[in-house]
Amino acid sequence: MRRLAFIALSALALLTGGHEARAQAEEQNLVDRATLSLQEVFDIGDLSADARSLLGRSRAAMICPRVIRGGFVVAGQGGDCVLVARDGSGSWSSPAFYTMGGGSIGFQVGIQDAQVVMLIMNDKALDAVLDSQFRFGADAGVALGTLGRGIAGSTTAAVGADIVTIARARGLFAGVSLDGNFLSARSASMRAYFGRDVSPRQVVVGMEAHNPAADPLRAALMRMSQAQSGAAAPQPQGSGAPPAVITPAPGGTGGRVQTESLPSPPRSGTR
Repeated sequence: MRRLAFIALSALALLTGGHEARAQAEEQNLVDRATLSLQEVFDIGDLSADARSLLGRSRAAMICPRVIRGGFVVAGQGGDCVLVARDGSGSWSSPAFYTMGGGSIGFQVGIQDAQVVMLIMNDKALDAVLDSQFRFGADAGVALGTLGRGIAGSTTAAVGADIVTIARARGLFAGVSLDGNFLSARSASMRAYFGRDVSPRQVVVGMEAHNPAADPLRAALMRMSQAQSGAAAPQPQGSGAPPAVITPAPGGTGGRVQTESLPSPPRSGTR
């Protein structure tokens, strides 16, 4: 009898461990895709200089590797996203996990999905995203802007905005309107990725949890937010000056960077 109970408990532990491993793999896949999307959005020509300048002044960023526009062919709309923020020293946090959905997503005519990056320019906008389920266009205290072309898209629309949206589709910047859509935190994903219950605010503001697997994303953010004509990036509002630029790894290509010198968040709670 004891043998049967032991076998049953062992099988349950294996099943639970397998489920947790799959969940962690899914979240890591989202983080990896977010890293690639960040590089693709900010490494193309056209308005990339303006985009990098805004990233250099931002307080946080919400990166959505694939936002789908609803329709008769594509079921549902929205997408999964990660939120990252940086402190006064310029160190970026590990990601918090979000889902976007709800209202009607308006891309340019003919575009069904795109990579979307939302630059959160100040603490007021970051608090609005963190404090509750944030709905685009519903918070009168948060001004929205878009960098790009098409629907609600122009460079001047981004000036003075609290949140600036950048969308990329088919190798070009694309206009996008997200009014009526909401951002909702994914607590199960947070638990899977960090191995314990932790809130988005604890991760991106308090930096109380850190997963080393997110370091490539943090390195890409530092590189792109500081690569402005060889000069250091402007500091985020209310923050101190960022540290030195992370240089490409020897023999590396594309977005590969050294991570050895990447500053860690002040407090670390790894899995």
